[in-house]
Amino acid sequence: MTKKSINATDLFLLMLALLLISVSFYQTWLGLEQIFGEASLVIALALSLLLLFLCWMIRAAKLEGRSPVSLILIYIFIASFCFIANFNALYTRFMRTDIYTSELRDINQKYNTLETDIQSKLGYKYDKETTQNIEIKKKQLMEQIKDPGNKGLGERARALIKDIEKLTGQKVDFLTPQDNDYEDLSERMGRQVDNMMNDLSTNEQELKADVNTAVLKWNKKIQETLLLSKKEKDEVSQGLIDESLGEYNKLGIRAGSVLGGDSFRFEPVFSKTQDVGKIGYAFEHAVQHFGIYQGVVLAGCILLDFLIVILILLVTDPATRSNQSGSVFNNKRSGTTLIPNH
Repeated sequence: MTKKSINATDLFLLMLALLLISVSFYQTWLGLEQIFGEASLVIALALSLLLLFLCWMIRAAKLEGRSPVSLILIYIFIASFCFIANFNALYTRFMRTDIYTSELRDINQKYNTLETDIQSKLGYKYDKETTQNIEIKKKQLMEQIKDPGNKGLGERARALIKDIEKLTGQKVDFLTPQDNDYEDLSERMGRQVDNMMNDLSTNEQELKADVNTAVLKWNKKIQETLLLSKKEKDEVSQGLIDESLGEYNKLGIRAGSVLGGDSFRFEPVFSKTQDVGKIGYAFEHAVQHFGIYQGVVLAGCILLDFLIVILILLVTDPATRSNQSGSVFNNKRSGTTLIPNH
């Protein structure tokens, strides 16, 4: 009969296994919830208990000098399900805000690109470089007119108007605000400059004005959203993404109709952020945007599910247990026994 005692290594491995697998249990529960709903709690608990049992079996096999390979393979198979669920839960939790932020900035850039592409296809009286310079000055003028610190056609606005007159070779009329509505004055001055430099049809003029308005609106909304707190950003971003892309696609399709499919090609854009939280999206996004943060989450999930079994294999020595077996029945003397002669 062999009496076995629990040593410091056993206690350390037990506490570490309980700690890691408890965290893994919680994250597995969250990660599987989208698939199994309320049953995810039972499934996560069953998987975690199996991992604990296999850890004990692997250590016992090592202590007894048996091969633990088959048990390790079973552990890897079960831990893989936990790893997938853990990665989904942790990646979604820590990367959600970054995912939304990247998407919003990308939409902002898409609007600016759409505006540039449409303007390049419109019929202007001037060459491309001059037209771009006029557009820049026009936008600066419109913003200056609305500037709370110096509203209207002040000194800076008049300087911009002179620059526009030099570029166009035409005289700009100084319009007046109606009921102190400088927003309206800004829009009317902008339309005046547009009419000076282009030779557009009514549909083209309306398209250009609507695109410019949309760019200003969504640039402002997106910048305001990006300044929100993490919690507020997570709450409002999805709705903003859907709404902004909806208008973006409408403007792009309309531009293709007004300018002609041969002149302007547009492919509608659809966001995948509705899938944030789904297992497939987490891995796809991590692969496409792999960096330091994705690497940290990946390493964390690997340690969470596989560190304990690696430690068991490294620190468990069959000789250690055999040396700790204490029983007078197992202590055998070796050597020559002298029997005295009577």
